[in-house]
Amino acid sequence: MTLFLTGSPCNKGVGHFTSDGDFLHRLKSRLPQHPSVLLVSAAPDDSDNCRWVFDSTKECLVNSGIEFSSIIMLARENAAQAASLVAGSDFIILCGGHVPTQNRFFAEIGLKSILSSYDGVVMGCSAGSMNCAEDVYSHPELPGEGADPFYQVRLKGLGLTDINIVPHLEDIRDAWLDGRRLLYDIILPKSYGHRFYTFCDGVYIIQENGRRTLYGEAWAIENGEIRKISERGGSYSFMNFVFVSPHFPATYSHFCAGLKANGVNVLGIADAPYDELSDELRNSLTEYYRVNSLENYDEVYRAVAFFTHKYGRIDWIESNNEYWLEQNARLRTDFNITTGIQTDRIASIKEKSEMKKYYRAGGIPTARQIKAAEGLEAVREFAALTGYPIIAKPDNGVGAEGTFKLLGDKDLEKFFESHPSNYGAFVVEEFITGLLVSYDGIYNSKSEPVFESMSVFPTPIMDVVHDNLENCYYVDKTVPKALSDIGRRTVKAFGIKSRFVHLEFFKLDRDREGLGKKGDYVGLEVNMRPAGGFTPDMMDYAHSTDVFRIWADMVAFDECRTGQGEQYYCAYVGRRDGKEHANSHEDILARYGASVVMCERMPDALSSALGNMVYMARLKTVDEVRKFFKFVTE
Repeated sequence: MTLFLTGSPCNKGVGHFTSDGDFLHRLKSRLPQHPSVLLVSAAPDDSDNCRWVFDSTKECLVNSGIEFSSIIMLARENAAQAASLVAGSDFIILCGGHVPTQNRFFAEIGLKSILSSYDGVVMGCSAGSMNCAEDVYSHPELPGEGADPFYQVRLKGLGLTDINIVPHLEDIRDAWLDGRRLLYDIILPKSYGHRFYTFCDGVYIIQENGRRTLYGEAWAIENGEIRKISERGGSYSFMNFVFVSPHFPATYSHFCAGLKANGVNVLGIADAPYDELSDELRNSLTEYYRVNSLENYDEVYRAVAFFTHKYGRIDWIESNNEYWLEQNARLRTDFNITTGIQTDRIASIKEKSEMKKYYRAGGIPTARQIKAAEGLEAVREFAALTGYPIIAKPDNGVGAEGTFKLLGDKDLEKFFESHPSNYGAFVVEEFITGLLVSYDGIYNSKSEPVFESMSVFPTPIMDVVHDNLENCYYVDKTVPKALSDIGRRTVKAFGIKSRFVHLEFFKLDRDREGLGKKGDYVGLEVNMRPAGGFTPDMMDYAHSTDVFRIWADMVAFDECRTGQGEQYYCAYVGRRDGKEHANSHEDILARYGASVVMCERMPDALSSALGNMVYMARLKTVDEVRKFFKFVTE
């Protein structure tokens, strides 16, 4: 079901649906051609009112360019046919009027049950929108109701949403009822422990596929106060997002800023003092919960429970950090949050041995592998089959740390001797030569890419770490079709949705039996999070965009609303401390100053793979990239 909640879908005094916030376009795009329309009355026993509402709604549909096949009013005389009328309609309009009267009619005809399996478009207007809620807030509106001590402000509604709206702000803000101000003396005092949303006609909320978004200028009424949540022409997402460790890496504050800009309620959990958070991060967080240690699951669990109690259902829990993937999955499982990977699937993206199963299921070529737990002789036989060198690496590990290149039987025996108690935690793979590349993408809930990028690593990270080399890599202008195809197939094979992904591939430098021809891509490993270090920033510079905002668009809207500009190569060099360089920092800036987009220190925790001093430049050709690498590292 797609649900539209409105005060009125028309601007005040206008006889057609508004185009503000793309309302008319969004409505039409969700309706079939020539829909059958069903109006559900708010005054089922008032034939004059039903006739007037029917005629004015019909005229509005015509004026809005919606060509319907039929239009029927559901009222008292045909209430017995409610189920069949609903089943035969494509577009249901819950009309405006007196909330309690309409609420009783809905209950009498069993509309809640009837709509439970409905899969079309429902639009609420005023009272109709208010009655869509599970627990309806029905403020007094007729003379005498405001002074009636027995007037029921809480009713049971259709249960289509948990959003309570107070429509027609332009009318109620200065209205009086029974000697009291309607908004300030009647509605606000009833908001303690509750949250209502109020806006003028022409503003609307759309709810579909688990997401709720408000378009237009609006306010939240809560705990006796009213605060603005969205500007004219803006939007607000009804979403509570718990971001774990939003302060590290430092650039992750950009993810939080993107979420806030999209109207998401961002709730941070970390172990850093609040005063040490960046200004951008503090300004992006609705609230921050400091724990003594993020490693302590009970503490983090209590933080999420606190946010749940205070803000309601949590929609997302995420850190975008490899280190916390398992904890994030456990939290989602414990709090029944379905927008990300839960515990039963985490092994498939953390353990390299499990990854192989999904590669095979997707028909994606990948290096042969054996678990070291099978023992020295089994691995020796494996090496005889594949030939040396072979690679031993942790089954559950990040990056190139703890990875060993074994050149022969003596190296293999030495590996087992030096890991007598934990060799079972390693896997052993055949060694593949070729160009290391990554496919980076942001995927929506339908496992469709909303953004794609490619990074090229002339020197593999494993060699950078083991040989203490300086790291040089770049983000390409474009993504080759073959890489995009295998990247998309990999995401599909792993059943991934609503995530930033960083997938590593080798581009073969020669034909390899069982893997492919020279130039083919072979799966290395999957990382279901953004690329590390400053690579997301490099994507911004390469594609003249904001990937942090694109990711936030995916979270809030399930689509990309952030454009791209001119395309470049973005080159990265991570220089090592303690090395003598031919060209100084000043020389680099003098030569490449106009092209340098970043030069700063890499946090020590990331420096083994990414270097100590970072230089990034935006360039137009691969030849310029190579010259930049040479100048900075020589």
